[in-house]
Amino acid sequence: MLAAVMQPTYLPWVGYFDLMDQVDLFVLLESVQFEKQSWQQRNRLRTPNGLEWLTVPVLISGRFGQCINDVQIKVGEFPSKHLKTIRQHYGRCKYFEQYWPEFQRIMLEAEEHASLADLNISLLRWLADCLGITTPIMRATEVYLGSASRSDRLVEILERVGADSYLSPRGSLEYLQADREVFSRARISVAFQTFDHPTYSQRYQPFMVGASVIDLLFNEGPGTLRVIRSGRRQSEALEDVIQKKEVADEARQ
Repeated sequence: MLAAVMQPTYLPWVGYFDLMDQVDLFVLLESVQFEKQSWQQRNRLRTPNGLEWLTVPVLISGRFGQCINDVQIKVGEFPSKHLKTIRQHYGRCKYFEQYWPEFQRIMLEAEEHASLADLNISLLRWLADCLGITTPIMRATEVYLGSASRSDRLVEILERVGADSYLSPRGSLEYLQADREVFSRARISVAFQTFDHPTYSQRYQPFMVGASVIDLLFNEGPGTLRVIRSGRRQSEALEDVIQKKEVADEARQ
């Protein structure tokens, strides 16, 4: 079984859902340390001025080292402000009204639980459903017992869900390369996602990559998953990626 393990981020980019769409199980790792001003609490919208941040305000004073699933939202005017901003930039998009009522409902429910992890996960499940991604989604806390190192933690999760293959985003290469023996001993193969950001119809021009997936959803609607899949390339095994990196490093010397 092929699995991916990712932190629950706020309205993530299209590549996040390409990864989700490729695996047999998508595990949300919400029991790791929260990082202020990271993708965990913010993402970007396409506006007339380019890509602009949309950040969820959270309680951090006196809470250093808290895990994502312990982070509480400063609710206040947050949901209504984000909804107003999103409507301002996407209200005239072709498919906006099709998805807006349910999106608005989930955002306003943040006032009830005030949990960043719960909000992110609710939005991720809703977005996966809108896109037509059928991959099962589960929280790591359902199976994870608490290994210390990052790689040991991943292996523990993968073993407990019965996965023998792991698909990772490219950003994890450095530590996966350093800890590849951990996966080898567990007989878990590691591969990396290869994704070229596709273009699509954005409201504002020129086209800019890296916006939240809602930018694509509101503009392309039912065609969103087709657009995402158009950017997919063949994944690469860890050892192949390491070999290419070593060759490139030697060439630069």
